[in-house]
Amino acid sequence: MGRLFVVNLEGQIYSCKYCRTHLALYHDIISKSFHCRHGKAYLFNKVVNVWLGKIEERLMMTGMHTVADLFCVGCGSIVGWKYETAHEKSQKYKEGKFVLERVKVVGADESRLWGSHEADAGGSEEGEDV
Repeated sequence: MGRLFVVNLEGQIYSCKYCRTHLALYHDIISKSFHCRHGKAYLFNKVVNVWLGKIEERLMMTGMHTVADLFCVGCGSIVGWKYETAHEKSQKYKEGKFVLERVKVVGADESRLWGSHEADAGGSEEGEDV
């Protein structure tokens, strides 16, 4: 097995709830209006420290999409999904973007869950978007 390289982010970050691996920056949020089976989800321009699962077709609330689950490189937990293709013209803005499920990350938008470089040292989900 090869060496694991993990990107450490600076600033207001979202991290994996289970292992605290950095996943995304607050300023990379496009929308907080997404939902999934487990509740809220956020759409991001960019995420780090994830690997993509198998690409598959999923019927979501806004139509058919081609997506791949996102797995945390630190612990292997599913933390969200990536939109590869949106089949509806009105949903094309999602292509190439990432969704992190709020219940699976700790993050920058709640003071009790701040993640920063200085702080806190130490199966497929059927996503539905709105």
